[in-house]
Amino acid sequence: MTFINSVTGPVNASELGLTLIHEHMRVRSESVHAQFPHLYDEKQEVAKAVEQVNRAKKLGVKTICDPTVMEQGRDIRFIEKIARKTDTQIIAATGIYTYNYIPTHFQTRSIDYMADLFVRDIEVGIQNTSIKAGFLKCATDAPGVTADVEKVMRAVARAHKKTGVPIMTHSHPASGTGLKQLDILLDEGANPNQILIGHTGDTDNLEYISNILKQGAFIGMDRYGLTRECSTENRNETVIELAKQGYSNRMFLSQDYCCTMDWFPEGVIEERFPKWSMSFVLEEVVPELKRKGVTEQQIQHMLFDNARCWFEGK
Repeated sequence: MTFINSVTGPVNASELGLTLIHEHMRVRSESVHAQFPHLYDEKQEVAKAVEQVNRAKKLGVKTICDPTVMEQGRDIRFIEKIARKTDTQIIAATGIYTYNYIPTHFQTRSIDYMADLFVRDIEVGIQNTSIKAGFLKCATDAPGVTADVEKVMRAVARAHKKTGVPIMTHSHPASGTGLKQLDILLDEGANPNQILIGHTGDTDNLEYISNILKQGAFIGMDRYGLTRECSTENRNETVIELAKQGYSNRMFLSQDYCCTMDWFPEGVIEERFPKWSMSFVLEEVVPELKRKGVTEQQIQHMLFDNARCWFEGK
């Protein structure tokens, strides 16, 4: 029996239910918020997150994994507040989100020092609370595997080995970084059954995707609603083909939705991606996949079973 840390207490892996594997209650620039807090309206941010989570909940969602970590403005009390207001199981992450550099504090210290901080988030609590992380997060984007990015990945792998919690990545398929992430994580001895290469659905290159799957990792088809890299139709075609090849038990459907996000001026995201929401997959994508031949059992894998297997290492 596997118990998972949610922000409101331990959850039995068998009780995850319908799970959105990659959604954010809030993303913001940590340094900007720290220096110019007047730019932010927490009451409004809470309202937006509650509205989105409740909308997903009405469609059957029971659990949400929120991979917001350091450098994305992680605030564990904020995430807990949303979980309690919506009575939803939200599982938080630990790790560092960076494409290039880490703070000097970490540059001058060892990989194991960083790993121990991640372990503390999992075993003791996040940000001086008793709220514990349930999984690990790292990122590699277009700049590739910089020295600092590699340091984070190796620390994440070592924390995973000490705690047994799974790893989720942010990858950039156009640069092939999912495979590079696997090289490093597996070199550190990580269990491939507990690695999720996020944003793999940002490409339709089946050879690249197959090379990830052949190493035993899960993949995130987890950016539905974002159409810069791939259209919804293109994402669907890739999922349908991989399901035909027998990989529904290694894929996750999600949206990488951010209930609020300060990376762009107000209104820009809504204009560029009008369908992006925490409910788009359930409202439009799943019905379309079923119309195109994806079976109920395959949907069950992608939205229910795979989360349990990822946490349990199966």
